Amino acid sequence: MHIVRSARVALLTLAVAMPAAARAQPQSGSQTGIVFRNTITGEAMDTAEGKPGGRDTQAVKTFFQTGKNLYIDDKSCLRNGESLFLTSCSGCHGHLGEGKVGPGLNDDYWTYPANTTDVGLFATLWGGANGMMGPHNEDLNPDEMLQVIAWIRHLYTGPVKDAEWLTDEQKKTYKPFKEGETFAKDVPGQCKPLD
Repeated sequence: MHIVRSARVALLTLAVAMPAAARAQPQSGSQTGIVFRNTITGEAMDTAEGKPGGRDTQAVKTFFQTGKNLYIDDKSCLRNGESLFLTSCSGCHGHLGEGKVGPGLNDDYWTYPANTTDVGLFATLWGGANGMMGPHNEDLNPDEMLQVIAWIRHLYTGPVKDAEWLTDEQKKTYKPFKEGETFAKDVPGQCKPLD
């Protein structure tokens, strides 16, 4: 009887400890300090899966550790982000993020409040959401997603005070997108022109 009771206590202890241990593990890939969680289910997502490449840039390494997107105001990345957005996102969200079948992305209303942060928006892009918003981790790698996020943030038309993704310094110098604005291929920055 004592052995059976001890075994039950051990199993109960293990059942309680295992989920806590699992939560303590970095579950978003081997190089992350941030746990990216699915926008709908809250489950941890593995950023090591998905489209190959785009995990070794300084911007991705920084983002995976801190949640800061180094591309936010880099014009070379905005050019790429626009191109990637037009290919992957504009069919549902509109050419300027104004919304079509999917919600607008250029104002201060967010269907999923977590998307007010770049970590939240990355998680929605990576793992998808409700309705027709499927995951984009097979067609965009993490570096490309950061460029798309930079473009989405650049399209923002809401009050700059509500732009949580901008630092206080960036808020002081923020210039909203103007339709027709373009970026030269040779503009200096962190992002090389897309092929």
